[in-house]
Amino acid sequence: MSGLSLGWRDGKIINKQNPASYSAIDSLSFIFDLGMSFQTVNFKSGNNDINAASTSLDYVSGAFRLCPGLGLAFGFQPYSTIGYEFSENKFLSEDFDSGYEMTYTNVYSGNGGIHEAFVGLGWNPFADLSIGANIGFLWGNYDQLVSQTFYEEGSSSTSSNGLNRQISADIKTYKLDIGLQYPLRINKNDILTIGATYSMGHKLKSDAVCHNYISGGDTTSTTLHDAFSLPQSYSAGFSWQHNNNLKIGADVHYQQWSACNVPQIINNQFVSTSSNYKDRVKVIAGGEYTPDRLSNNYFKRICYRFGGSYATPYYKIDGVTGPQEIGLTAGVGLPLSKQQNSNSLLNVSLQWLNISAASASLIKENYFRLSIGITFNERWFMKWKIQ
Repeated sequence: MSGLSLGWRDGKIINKQNPASYSAIDSLSFIFDLGMSFQTVNFKSGNNDINAASTSLDYVSGAFRLCPGLGLAFGFQPYSTIGYEFSENKFLSEDFDSGYEMTYTNVYSGNGGIHEAFVGLGWNPFADLSIGANIGFLWGNYDQLVSQTFYEEGSSSTSSNGLNRQISADIKTYKLDIGLQYPLRINKNDILTIGATYSMGHKLKSDAVCHNYISGGDTTSTTLHDAFSLPQSYSAGFSWQHNNNLKIGADVHYQQWSACNVPQIINNQFVSTSSNYKDRVKVIAGGEYTPDRLSNNYFKRICYRFGGSYATPYYKIDGVTGPQEIGLTAGVGLPLSKQQNSNSLLNVSLQWLNISAASASLIKENYFRLSIGITFNERWFMKWKIQ
């Protein structure tokens, strides 16, 4: 559903995006969730384009109820990934007497990523209000490398290395997310659930190091202390449920990237700055339709899902506003058993995501993603009584 989640309150699934939802988990269930994605992407810049494919683990999580009104969830997921390599060739000068041309090639590459392990609680302290929190531990590393090579083209080609620059960092920090949900019964057939979350932004106690290697010269290193920070985020949304078979909703997310520092090279200086970032707004809408959850007919118990999203740019490149994101998603939740009381599902979805900017100089990206998830929701804690 393109990430629709804030007002989604369903005790049969794990909704990490709003930890207040954990309080709705059934007392008899243990839920285990696993998801993977397969995607192809087309990158286009000017007259150049290339296709790539990748596979990724999206999440592993589990949840169960500790006591009435109190649910616990835990899990692991990738928080961010880096993986790229591209180059540019430029003409430098020409010696008209010899006819030789001087050109150079810059190669940019990066790899690494950050992982998150979390544990969360959702509590229903009174009435229908639920509150919750996720505390996560983030760890990982990344390396970004720029290498420069000069070429002299003539009767015989020669090459020499120029500047090689590497930026690297090891990251370890915490992440705190707080959420609430409040369902309002409109009538006997309709329930409106309001949800909201807050993610705390803070500085990371992690350093970044920039190494400069000059061919035939010295190596210099610069270290930035507390070079990173996480953005502060506010989100709100709702879901509307009708007759226990139709749910629709919408979310709005606001992220303060303009106050988020990251290490960058600006005017040949290695600095930690937020100057290339701007605040981001993301809007999501979607829903789910299940013809009859209690039917003996297998196909009437299938969950049909749909969603769409739009996000404004959150960074700038040389003063030019970066790309916006537009996405559409459709999928199904297929029951893993023909039994009516089974809540285990095979979740399959297809997503199209377009990332593009008005500037022709920026890279345009088109993603086609197949996501497959398995939700095991079984009654582990049922006590049998014999009379």
